[in-house]
Amino acid sequence: MDSFVRQSLPSPHAADFGHVEHWVFDLDNTLYPPECDLFAQIDAKMCDFIMVLLEVDAIEARRVQKDFYVEHGTTLAGLMAVHGIEPGRFLAHVHDIDVGIVKPDEALGRAIAALPGTKVIFTNGSVAHAENVVARLGIAHVFDGIYDIVSTGYRPKPGRDAYESFVRASGIAPTRAAMFEDIPRNLEIPHELGMKTVWVRPQGEAGPERYQRLSHDGGEASHVHHATDDLRGFLEGLVF
Repeated sequence: MDSFVRQSLPSPHAADFGHVEHWVFDLDNTLYPPECDLFAQIDAKMCDFIMVLLEVDAIEARRVQKDFYVEHGTTLAGLMAVHGIEPGRFLAHVHDIDVGIVKPDEALGRAIAALPGTKVIFTNGSVAHAENVVARLGIAHVFDGIYDIVSTGYRPKPGRDAYESFVRASGIAPTRAAMFEDIPRNLEIPHELGMKTVWVRPQGEAGPERYQRLSHDGGEASHVHHATDDLRGFLEGLVF
């Protein structure tokens, strides 16, 4: 069965996850669909921040924002490396958004809760942002922890340092872990560390152009073990 097709029970890939004890989920555009387009709000907040910081217009601010995202993994990492900003102020500003567009998903919560072992979130965002989103989804109770950009010393995915920091902080065993991500390049290091990897393939054209590019580039690479456009269905298909 093509792994891009919506999964039905039981999944033919279930045996590949029989050893997994640690389930690692990205947050944005993974636990909720890109159609919610929270990035539009975050983008606007980042643009405003950069305009004030660098005293530039919106066009130049968006260029800086885009270039830093691609070159450094996150806009924040670029601003810290190039302009030495204080990260806490930036994170508080850009994640002060309305998550009301995200629909509650109790079925997803049940699917995650049914997985054997620990379930954690690993995000390039902040804990506060993650807590807002999972509270809106109604699934906060299913996770054993949230690891954010602060926990990695502000080193973002896809850098190896970020994953090594996450592994140390969470105590997971990579060879007994699975990671779910919407951006294929963010699965390369997890694959190298021994994790089972799943690309949660976005549909539609929501999000900025750079996200559309990054969310598909590398999707056919060998470090992507499985792919699905239906996270809940995929999880429900993992029969142990």
